[in-house]
Amino acid sequence: MDDEHPPTIRYPWSEPPASGEAIEIADGVLWMRLPLPMALDHVNVYALDDGDGWTVIDTGVSSKKTRSIWETLLAGPLAGKPVKRVVVTHHHPDHVGNAGWFQSEHGAELVASRTAWLFARMLTLDVQENWPSETLEFYRSAGMTPEILAKRMADRPFNFADTVYPMPLGFTRIKQGDVIRMGGRDWDVHMGNGHAPEHATFWSRDDSLVLTGDQILSSISPNLGVYATEPMANPVADWLEACERLQPLAHPDHLVLGGHKLPFTGLPTRMRQLIDNHHGALTRLLDDLETPKAASECFASLFKRTIREGEYGLALVEAVAHVNHLHHIGAVTRTRRADGAWVYQRKG
Repeated sequence: MDDEHPPTIRYPWSEPPASGEAIEIADGVLWMRLPLPMALDHVNVYALDDGDGWTVIDTGVSSKKTRSIWETLLAGPLAGKPVKRVVVTHHHPDHVGNAGWFQSEHGAELVASRTAWLFARMLTLDVQENWPSETLEFYRSAGMTPEILAKRMADRPFNFADTVYPMPLGFTRIKQGDVIRMGGRDWDVHMGNGHAPEHATFWSRDDSLVLTGDQILSSISPNLGVYATEPMANPVADWLEACERLQPLAHPDHLVLGGHKLPFTGLPTRMRQLIDNHHGALTRLLDDLETPKAASECFASLFKRTIREGEYGLALVEAVAHVNHLHHIGAVTRTRRADGAWVYQRKG
């Protein structure tokens, strides 16, 4: 979901670093960008100078192209010093994709929340050549149109291992309330949720830097999706709870370093925006469900724009998340339609 930005949100850099280059955004903190093969075409990664080596925050998807860019960065902006530690904010492929490569080929230590590591390791080992029946049932229950479903079934299913380098055994756990030293600073660890379970964010004690991964982004809202792995999940509630819990930590002068888009200041305003945005979406959706609808029929009220083919998958899982939330709080009823889709209707 795209949002408007009031004047209190500022972007100190109007342009991102070029491929293979870095911008020093604070003493010993480098901002770099890697390409993604999707509508959201980039991910931000960061390197923090630990003196005798680097700590890297997130890693991009696993591909020869991405690793070639990493080799350029290692020889150039990272000045030939070793990457000794990789910190992964959450388990999604654009963040964890090359963590195993850094471990296996560079001897780096992997630091992550336990949930992030378990999800990433489990999903890389779960390779499917054919569509699992549970996934197809999930798509039908969400009301995926027969044409789109047939098109998907004609292709090999996406596997996590397609874009995540094999992950060796062994990691170092971080958890809520920890303090980690990176780049000459002590950082408080606060866990988010909703976009990904046990999503790590880092709040510097020594200056105004915050590393937020995808928990807090500057100009888009994090995708809150439900998948066949947990079809009754309620990531909207998880994410709103995390936002409300993190909001008191926010200060206007924080420089927020997110996983996508541009670094920004004005964090209290942005967090209120993000919270209000989802409450607004839920209100619109509930009004729309005066007429019974499947999740796939709720795009107009939720997103207020046309959803293109490349965005359909993410839009569908986010629509399921929002109808799930309304179902969990008892605001809607749901019944099975003849085609297998759950249809939701506002109570009363």
